Amino acid sequence: MWQILILAVFTLGIAISAAAGESPGPLEIRPTNQESLEHFQDLRFGMFIHWGPVALKGTEIGWSRGKQVPAGEYDLLHTQFNPAEFDAAEWVQIAKDAGMKYMVLTSKHHDGFCLWDSKLTDYDIMSTPFGRDVIAELSKACREGGIEFGTYYSILDWYQPDYNTADSQGGPGYALPQDQKPSMDRYVEYMYGHMEELLGKYGPFNVMWFDGEWEEPWSRERGIRLYNHVRGLQPDILVNNRVGKGRQGMEGTTKEGYPGDFDTPEQEIGAFNRERPWETCMTIGTQWAWKPDDNIKSLKECLQTLIRTAGGDGNLLFNVGPMPDGRIAPEQAQRLRDMGAWLAKYGESIYATRGGPYMPGDWGVATCKSDTIYVHVFEWGQDGVVLPPLGWMVVSARTLTGGPVTMTQGADAIVLTVPEANRHDIDTIIALEIDGNAEEIAPIRP
Repeated sequence: MWQILILAVFTLGIAISAAAGESPGPLEIRPTNQESLEHFQDLRFGMFIHWGPVALKGTEIGWSRGKQVPAGEYDLLHTQFNPAEFDAAEWVQIAKDAGMKYMVLTSKHHDGFCLWDSKLTDYDIMSTPFGRDVIAELSKACREGGIEFGTYYSILDWYQPDYNTADSQGGPGYALPQDQKPSMDRYVEYMYGHMEELLGKYGPFNVMWFDGEWEEPWSRERGIRLYNHVRGLQPDILVNNRVGKGRQGMEGTTKEGYPGDFDTPEQEIGAFNRERPWETCMTIGTQWAWKPDDNIKSLKECLQTLIRTAGGDGNLLFNVGPMPDGRIAPEQAQRLRDMGAWLAKYGESIYATRGGPYMPGDWGVATCKSDTIYVHVFEWGQDGVVLPPLGWMVVSARTLTGGPVTMTQGADAIVLTVPEANRHDIDTIIALEIDGNAEEIAPIRP
C-alpha cells in the first residue's frame, strides 16, 4: 500500500509541474557511486540482449518499423508473439558458460513494446499469446545464477502517442483523444512510472541502460532529471551516458556537463581511456535483433574484441538476438561457450584488471593487476615484442598460454620472445611481475 501511495504522490507532483512546462528542480548531477563503478569495471564482460516481437520478422529492432515492415503490421506483431521455448535459466547458463558477469535486456526498445507486465500500457508481454513476464523471470534467474542484471530502456517511443515526433504516430488502438495534443511532460510521467515499475518490482539492477536520446523532444535538462530520478530510486545503480544528450557519435564519449556514469562506444572498440569508464556494445552477428542465417563473428574476432576492450580499460557488452521461439540461436550460444572456455583458462588477465600500462597497438594490448602486467600478443615482430621500459624492474616473466618466454630488459627496452611453436593465433599471453604497482604506472605508448 505504501508503494502505491508514494507512486500516487510522485505522479501528482509531475502532473502539477507539467502545467508549467519541464519539471522544476535542481540541475546538479548526482555524483557517481564510485564503489559501483569500480565493481562494474572489474566485471569486464556482459551479455546484451535485443529481443521482442520483431524477432518474428528477423529484421532490425532499431529501425525496421515503417521501412522493412509496414508500421501497422509491425505494431501488431505482438499478437503473434509466443516464444514458448524461452527459458530464463538457460539464458543465464549460456551467459555463465561464456564467462559473462552481467546481463542487460531490452525492457523497451524504440518500438515501445514492454517485456514486462506494465500497469501503464497494454502494449506489453502480457498482451501476447505468451503471456509471461520476461523481466520477472530473467531477473530472478540472474539473481539465482549469480549474474548481475540490468535493463535497456529507449527514451524515444514510436508507439506512445505523447512522444511527439514525426516518426511517432502512435500504434493502432493507442491514440490520443481528438482534443488532446501530444505532451512530452505526460510522456516523461509515463517514463518515470516505468522506472518505478522496473526498479520497484524487479530490482536492484546494476545498470539502467538508456538509448534513443538524440531526437529533438529530449533535452539535457530532461536527461539530468531522469538520471537523478533513477539514482534516487536506487542510489548505487549505474546509468549510461545516453540518458542525456552529451554522447558524441558512435565513439560514445560524453561532453562535459552531461549526465552518465560511463561512455558507450557502439559497434567499435573504444579508445584507450583510464580516466573515463566506458563500455563497448557490439553485436555477435550483423544486427542487434535476431536475423536468420546471420554471419556470426569468428572466435578469433570475438576474443580479440574482448581482449582489446579490456586492454583499453573498457567493458564489452556483447549482444545476442534470441529467436522468435525464445531460444538463443545455437550457433551464437556455441560461440559464446567457446569464448567462455578461453576465459576459464586465461580470465585472470581480463577480469578485475585495468588497461595498460602499455597502450594498445597492432602488436596487441596489455592489462594489469597489482604487481602483474599481462602482455597480450597478437602480432609478433621479427625480434619478438619490443616494449619501452616501465620504470620498475621486471622480476619474473611467464606465459599463461604455455611454453617458455625469453625476456631481456635494459635501459631502452624490454624484449619478449616465445618460440613459434608456442605462439597462439588468437593471443599469446605473457605475465610480467614487477617490483611495484602496475596500476599506478602512467600509460606508455610502445
